[in-house]
Amino acid sequence: MQVLSVTPEIFPLIKTGGLADVTGALPIALAAKGVTMRTLIPGFPTVMAAFKKKKAVMQYPLLQGGKAAVHSIQLAGLELFVLDAPHLFDRPGGPYGNATGVDWPDNWRRFAALSQVGGDIAGGAISGYQPDIVHAHDWQSAMTLAYMRYGKAVGIPSMMTVHNLAFQGQFGAGIFGELGLPAAAMALDGVEYYGGVGFLKAGLQAAWAITTVSPTYAQEIRSAEFGMGLDGLINMRSSDLYGIVNGIDTGIWNPETDKHLVSTYTAGTLKARAPNRAAVEERFSLDRDDSPIVCVVSRLTWQKGMDILALVVDGIVATGARLAILGSGDAGLEGALLAAAARHRGRIGVVVGYDEGLSHIMQGGCDAIVIPSRFEPCGLTQLYGLRYGCVPVVARTGGLADTVIDANEAAVSAGVATGFQFAPNNGGAFLHTMRRLVDAHASPAVWESLQRQGMKADVSWDKSADKYVELYRSLLSKRVA
Repeated sequence: MQVLSVTPEIFPLIKTGGLADVTGALPIALAAKGVTMRTLIPGFPTVMAAFKKKKAVMQYPLLQGGKAAVHSIQLAGLELFVLDAPHLFDRPGGPYGNATGVDWPDNWRRFAALSQVGGDIAGGAISGYQPDIVHAHDWQSAMTLAYMRYGKAVGIPSMMTVHNLAFQGQFGAGIFGELGLPAAAMALDGVEYYGGVGFLKAGLQAAWAITTVSPTYAQEIRSAEFGMGLDGLINMRSSDLYGIVNGIDTGIWNPETDKHLVSTYTAGTLKARAPNRAAVEERFSLDRDDSPIVCVVSRLTWQKGMDILALVVDGIVATGARLAILGSGDAGLEGALLAAAARHRGRIGVVVGYDEGLSHIMQGGCDAIVIPSRFEPCGLTQLYGLRYGCVPVVARTGGLADTVIDANEAAVSAGVATGFQFAPNNGGAFLHTMRRLVDAHASPAVWESLQRQGMKADVSWDKSADKYVELYRSLLSKRVA
C-alpha cells in the first residue's frame, strides 16, 4: 500500500511542536506493517540544508509566483518529496513567520502551493508513482484534498488528520481567484467559510475520512465549546470521524539508552534517576531536598493552561513541591512565572525557551510533569512522562484523559494508576490535585507503583499504526466498491 502524506513539519527536519513528532514517527511505524508512506514537505532552509544531491522528479515553471521543483530523497529512514520553492519557503525565522513570530502575510499562498503539489502528485504527476491514499495534516496541507476533489485525483481515497482544530487557516475571499480552483469550489460544500476561504474547512469537507489524535478529542470537537465554529460540519461528518491516539518514538524516548540523560535507568533501577534529578536542581537553581520536583515543558499559552499555573503557583509552593519550568510563549505569562521564581528562590526555576536535551533530562529527573491544558487533542509530554517515570498530572480533557489513569483510591489499590487527573480545569481543582500528588510522593511504595505502572504502559506507535492501517484498508475497499 502506497500512502502520500502531506505535512508542513516532520521530525527531525522541521519542528515547532507535536505535529512533527507524529509525521516523523508514523511512516516508520507503518513500514513495519507493509505500508510505504512518502511525505511531501516544504523546502524550508533547514530541510534544504539536510541534503546535497538533488533529484528533481517534477518541475514547475510557475507555482504561486515563481519557479519550483519537487525532489525525491531518503533521509533518516524517511521517504520524502521536498517542494523546492525558494520564493515561498527560503526565509529566515520559523516556518510560519519571521524571527519576531509575526506570521508571513502570504501564508495562504505558501501552503496553497504545497497543497496544489500534493494534489498533482495524487493525480499521477510523478512518473512511476501513484499513491493509493493521501493523508493530509492540519490546515497547512488540508487544501490538498480540495485540489484532489476538483482535479484528476477525485477518485483517490483521502484522510484529514486534525492535530489542533484551533488553527484553521482562514483567509479573505479575495485570494480565491489565485488558488487555481474552479468557480464551483467557492461554495458552502467546498472551500467557502464564513464568506472567506477556509483551508482546514475545505479539507474536512473533502476528506473521505477525518481523524483526530485521540478518541476523547474526536468527541469534544463535536461540541460548540471545542468545535471552534466547525462543530456543525464535524457533526455532519460524524460517521467518518475517528480518534486514534498518538504514540511516541520509543527509540528516541527511551530512559535505558537516552544519551541526553546524565544517568540511564529502567523501571527496575529507579534509584539511578538521582543524577538526573541533581542535574535539574542545578540547572534550575532549586533547593536540594526530598520534596517532589514538578516540571512544566510547554508553550506558555492560554490553551496550555499556563495562566492557571501562574495563578496558583504560590499555592503549589505552599504544598511543599518545587517547580522547574521550561517554555516560551505569551510575554505576560513568561513575566508572571519569572516573577514567581524571583519570589520563591530555590523553589521555582524558569528557563525561557526550548532545549530538546534539557527536556529529556527533566523527564528523567523530575518526579512529575504538569499539563493543565484547557484542551489537548492528544499531548505527547504526558506520554514521555509515562515512559520516563515522571508521573503526569493532567487536566481531564482530550488525549490527556485517554492516556493517564487517575490515582484514585480504587486505582491505587488495584495497582493500575499511572498519574493524576483533575477537573474542572480551574485553580482550585489543580491545587487539590497537587496536594494529592505531594501526599502520594510521601509514600515511596505508592509513588514507585505509579512510576513503574506508567513505564509499563504501551506508548509506542504499534497499536495506533494498526488502527491507521485498518482505516486505510477500509477506505480502499470503498474505492473498489
